[in-house]
Amino acid sequence: MGLVNFIKLKKELGLLDIIAISTGSMISAGFFLLPGIAAQQAGPSVFLAYLFAAFLIMPAMFSMAELSTATPKAGGGYFFIDRSLGPMFGTIGGVGNYLAVILKTAFALVGIGAYAALFFEVPVKLTALVAGFVFMVMNILGVKKASGLQKVFVFILLVILVLFMAEGLREIFLTPDRDQYLGNFTPFLPEGFGALMSTTGLVFVSYLGLTQIASMAEEIKDPERNIPLGLILSLAITTVIYVAGVFVMVAVIPPQELWQDLAPASTAASRVASLVSSETGVLLIVVAAASAFASTGNAGLMTASRFPLAMARDGLFPGVFTRIGRFNTPVVSVVVTSAILFFIILVLTETNIARMASSFLLLIFILINASVIVMRKSRIEAYDPGYHSPFYPWMQVFGIITSFFLIIYLGWGPGLFTMGIAALSALWYWYYARKRTAREGAIYHWFALLGQKEHKPLEVELLSILKEKGLREGDPFGEMIVTAAITDLDRKRISFETLVSDVSAKFAREIKDADRERLKKEFMDVTAIDPALIIPRVSILYGNAENIDHPVLHIVLSGRGVRKPVMKGEIYSEDHIRVFFFMLSRADEPKQQLRILSRLMDIVERDGFVDTITGIKNHREIREYLLHNDRYITLHLQGGTPQGDFINKSLKEIKFPNDVLVAMVQRKERIFTPRGDTVLRENDIITIIGEPRGIKTLYSLYTHTRAPDY
Repeated sequence: MGLVNFIKLKKELGLLDIIAISTGSMISAGFFLLPGIAAQQAGPSVFLAYLFAAFLIMPAMFSMAELSTATPKAGGGYFFIDRSLGPMFGTIGGVGNYLAVILKTAFALVGIGAYAALFFEVPVKLTALVAGFVFMVMNILGVKKASGLQKVFVFILLVILVLFMAEGLREIFLTPDRDQYLGNFTPFLPEGFGALMSTTGLVFVSYLGLTQIASMAEEIKDPERNIPLGLILSLAITTVIYVAGVFVMVAVIPPQELWQDLAPASTAASRVASLVSSETGVLLIVVAAASAFASTGNAGLMTASRFPLAMARDGLFPGVFTRIGRFNTPVVSVVVTSAILFFIILVLTETNIARMASSFLLLIFILINASVIVMRKSRIEAYDPGYHSPFYPWMQVFGIITSFFLIIYLGWGPGLFTMGIAALSALWYWYYARKRTAREGAIYHWFALLGQKEHKPLEVELLSILKEKGLREGDPFGEMIVTAAITDLDRKRISFETLVSDVSAKFAREIKDADRERLKKEFMDVTAIDPALIIPRVSILYGNAENIDHPVLHIVLSGRGVRKPVMKGEIYSEDHIRVFFFMLSRADEPKQQLRILSRLMDIVERDGFVDTITGIKNHREIREYLLHNDRYITLHLQGGTPQGDFINKSLKEIKFPNDVLVAMVQRKERIFTPRGDTVLRENDIITIIGEPRGIKTLYSLYTHTRAPDY
């Protein structure tokens, strides 16, 4: 089955959105409801369970950051697992992650009802259902609206919790009752270390928000920076709040009372408030709890709905889940997810929800850690994460082992239920999805290294993801275009083999120690990603060379067309190629080569590309057409215009923005790359490349027009 083009979700989420969604998803029931339940097992050491859980989740967090920056697609954990371990494990991981998020969301919505019942005589579950309906409507209206609401919730939450922790720590350590408070920590491990580890597994659900960011990676701006930074900051903020907040609860609430308290945060607030009255302190905590539960409910529904969308794109779920509504949101997926959420609220207890969610989460973390190992071992060149997990592979191995043991510590009930869902997911794949998918994961590339088969289309898909991600800062695409050689064959007749030989000979003359025959072989070899580079009347040929500082390019245009054999899958044909790109890259920069090839493909796929570029006769204009985006500007130096100030000045005398560079000068018919002492003359045409901010500044200063939006 070929790759299908679906409507893409807009990249609307920045770093603050990520922190708000992730932090808001984590600080809810784990703080306001769970400490009392968890203290029944661990006793006063319960705050350490939150610290241990944060530490043990770090391998999965680093693995998710790496996988998310390599494949920023909707579905997060599901997508990673599917593309690495194959669609059967992808189905198991997708269903497990989907249910874990829904269970956590249900837990939060029930919390809204429970805290509302402290002030109003309303049924807990009815309140939860109403809140769920409100969030369903918000998520249908649009992710930006939902994430904007999320930031408000989280801001309120953090302000109140910081005040609570400051007041609590002051009360514990700076009042005459210090010894009494600290006495509540004895005995510290009443049920032993095993009980503490069992509690660590129970509170794991408190950190589920980390997985929710990965599931929304397709909608995150600058994912290679924002995803890892957002995950790390969210975990740090949440860990401090959990550990310090639960420490305060243990200190100010006697053990027997804490074990029975389903609202320990409000109880603790009533005993530590000094800046405000006890009643006001409780009210503030209730407001914080409402904000926390609302943020978790909102973010949970937002991210859970992306799992059916991603799985339907791959044929694992019915295609109806891929439908995007008028507000650019997956409406069907949101509605179905909400229905499952309402069912869970009606039939399950809070404790069962927490245990099952934690068990599912730990299974997902095992698969995600394994996915990083498989992706790296597969040696797929198009796997190009912007962030690499530290301490690979020991970090991942540690995460797999500890997650497995925490599932055991949770008890047989949650473990067996998780295994049962995994088995049902495997059956669903075998009888429904298997015949609708024709792909395998990166693990088959690992097998290929051992002499087994591999799945070539995966490399093509990863290359298409590279194209969506764009160039990385420092990639010398602009320099390559500016220095590219251009040959116009016009109507000249030439064979494909002769053309490749002539271009190889030209490169061999210009590159030290380059061998013509080896270069020719490089251009003629067929690789796994070649199917992704095929477009009518265009051919992109590439290879590697030593002794070059950056990629070099030779562009050949033909009015007549050059007959070239074309292979796509099992189909062989011929095409009359009118535009050739011959590119050589450094052998030690394979990832950069793929990013630049992806950028070339993005340009080639412009509407009317072939007719446009072959109709341009000026080499400068050809280069400008290829460079055309928010990273370049062309200025014609004429007297009486703002840019006329450049005339008769050397480049080093002109004050340009720091992040731009004059890459090319056209003087009459001559085109050359300038140096710092190059003096500009009237009627010169200069091409400037650089960062978008600097280019936008030049637009406003020298063109009297508004910089275009890209």
